[in-house]
Amino acid sequence: MPDNTANTDEIARAKTARQLTWVVALSALALMFDGYDLVVYGTVLPTLMADPSQIGQLSAGQAGTLGSYALVGVLVGALSAGAVSDRIGRRKVVLASITWFSLGMAATAFAQSIAVFGTLRFLTGIGLGAILATVGALVAEFAPPERKNRLNAIVYSGIPAGGVTASVMALIIDPSGSNWRILMAIGAAPLVLLLPFAIAKLPESQLWLDSRGRVAATDTAQEAVGFSALARRPLAFPTLVLGLMSFSGLLLTYGLNTWLPKIMEDNGYGKGYALTFLLVLNGGAILGGLLASYVADRTGAKKVVSTTFVLAGLMLLLLPLGLPLTVLFPAVAIAGVGTIGTQVLIYGLVANYYPTRARGAGVAWCAGFGRLGGIVGPIIGGALVAAGVGGTTAFQIFAGVAVLGAVVTVAVPRSPQETVVSVTLDDGVPA
Repeated sequence: MPDNTANTDEIARAKTARQLTWVVALSALALMFDGYDLVVYGTVLPTLMADPSQIGQLSAGQAGTLGSYALVGVLVGALSAGAVSDRIGRRKVVLASITWFSLGMAATAFAQSIAVFGTLRFLTGIGLGAILATVGALVAEFAPPERKNRLNAIVYSGIPAGGVTASVMALIIDPSGSNWRILMAIGAAPLVLLLPFAIAKLPESQLWLDSRGRVAATDTAQEAVGFSALARRPLAFPTLVLGLMSFSGLLLTYGLNTWLPKIMEDNGYGKGYALTFLLVLNGGAILGGLLASYVADRTGAKKVVSTTFVLAGLMLLLLPLGLPLTVLFPAVAIAGVGTIGTQVLIYGLVANYYPTRARGAGVAWCAGFGRLGGIVGPIIGGALVAAGVGGTTAFQIFAGVAVLGAVVTVAVPRSPQETVVSVTLDDGVPA
């Protein structure tokens, strides 16, 4: 007689593998458009400042403020998603977020005034923040323990990949005149290219479904859900240091992406190197982050994150020393691993640190609080450049932030899950 049990197990494993593939692919594509949106503003900014007929006369100060609106929206969206995804599920938040930021990008392409443009950038950022904070929890709940960090790295590498895509599209489509509206409208593509597949193929997390059943059957004072769980022992202190870790990573990510070309130009490198430095920085982040995530699955993400932070600090101290290009470019690439690549690893560390009932809120907190670092980073760089401070001092300050990131990473306690044995494999994942 045929072994029906073996056949059933094989069918179940195949189904799980298909679901994991769809979760990773759809999440990575969603974050690619997230990265596209956050970078495309910089590609159209020169046109907006040079041509008042587009949205009005835009001063340098207003341009900087408009750039921060999307980041503030991301903060609001991330925290909002964390407040609801642990209660209503991951799938609903992902579908709503894709719809939200796609419509926001489409509307932004038709903005006729600075006020409308800024408002739409903020509203679009809410959707981007929500997707950013939710997919990490979703992937963590589908990925097998031995591949959690690698799969999270693949998904969150979509952000720098989207930034590269925005830069390439700006080279293909000259943003002068009204063409900038085309670049903005491309950000709405997920509405027709991604959302239908997400509706059809994106599953809800079984771990989340199981968690809701356990919460309903237990004392909610002991099984707090979402942000309320983060404020209680044993998660309160880890949440604080994990937030500081993400703050450091995003400060370095946005600070370097914004000011690396200018600082290097002030150090004697020509304008022609500006795009090259950014491509090397982000390229190193993608490739190095994937390699580091492979190591993290074997040694623990905490050790790898603290190490890459230290590497970033060392490379940042080397950059202003007048190195030959054969040494400088590898140093920039390694700095990318230690900054942008480290932030990719941080999302995976955080997503795997929290129990299911607080995972969405935990990722959202780190994405949201960390986004403050994303706002502060460019401000620090701008203040240093405006003050005429040399590149050496600027890189020393950024290196100090990297060391701070390493210190707070070391201070992260062992995950409470490591003391719990669970047949669902939700618990016991080393942070």
